[in-house]
Amino acid sequence: MRLLVRDLGSLRREKGAILRTQTIADEQILIEFLESKARRIRWDIIKMIGLARSGHPGGSLSAADIVATLYFHELRHKAEEPDWPERDRFVLSKGHAAPVLYAALAESGYIDREDLWTLRKIDSHLQGHPDMRKTPGVELSTGSLGMGFSASVGMALGLKIDRKESRVYVLLGDGESQEGIVWEASMFASQHGLDNLVGILDYNNMQIDGLVSEIVDIQPAAAKWTAFGWHVIEIDGHKFDEIMGAFKEARSVKSKPSMIIAKTVKGKGVSFMEGIVDFHGKAPSAEEMEKALAEIEASGPLG
Repeated sequence: MRLLVRDLGSLRREKGAILRTQTIADEQILIEFLESKARRIRWDIIKMIGLARSGHPGGSLSAADIVATLYFHELRHKAEEPDWPERDRFVLSKGHAAPVLYAALAESGYIDREDLWTLRKIDSHLQGHPDMRKTPGVELSTGSLGMGFSASVGMALGLKIDRKESRVYVLLGDGESQEGIVWEASMFASQHGLDNLVGILDYNNMQIDGLVSEIVDIQPAAAKWTAFGWHVIEIDGHKFDEIMGAFKEARSVKSKPSMIIAKTVKGKGVSFMEGIVDFHGKAPSAEEMEKALAEIEASGPLG
């Protein structure tokens, strides 16, 4: 299988943009590259939250593979020109997972890696939730659940009106999907045929106070999004071939937005955090941080 990729580092940059210019004959090479980037992102997530002694590791880790694929394969963007008019937009609607975004921005060159260790500190530009006024590469300040998704719909509409080819990608949580504003915005998006909008639902079935399925069940999620006029793609959110395939399929969809329902594991990549609801919003202890960092390092090379 031949793939066209957007890549960093050893692969070619063209005019500073990360573009699909490098052909890779072996899909496994690309997957291994993305795996290494995801491991680096996970390592940085654990360290920054551990040093801050505050943050949301579970949902940051569950989204790492998706975010790695976005920043190092799917998105058109320029770290040296964050406001590049032709860029694709990424909005982290589940703003409490800010560490996964900050780690990707650092690895992409938007911010210095050393800045990551200032997470949540006074005067740091890396707040507990993304702030577009403080951090280069952050498209939208988020945190109040549902509002990032709604604003993304407005972004996509604006790009359509301006006849731009840029696309909008928005990552939302399954607990976030309990918000009524999400469904109001979803109706608007389908009515206006926003085929430049791609939602990714991080479905790990956990929120701060328990299982999503026990608190306010969002299932059958696929049927609901389909009924609201969206093209729905269901994937394993930790399999890179499925993630890339879903983005490719979404680009081919016309006259309606796409929703990728990604089944994920809360705390993915750190064995003692996986599937543990307490780590939704609990920072690891110093001992747990070192244990988690060592486990990630042992799992393979870091990007």
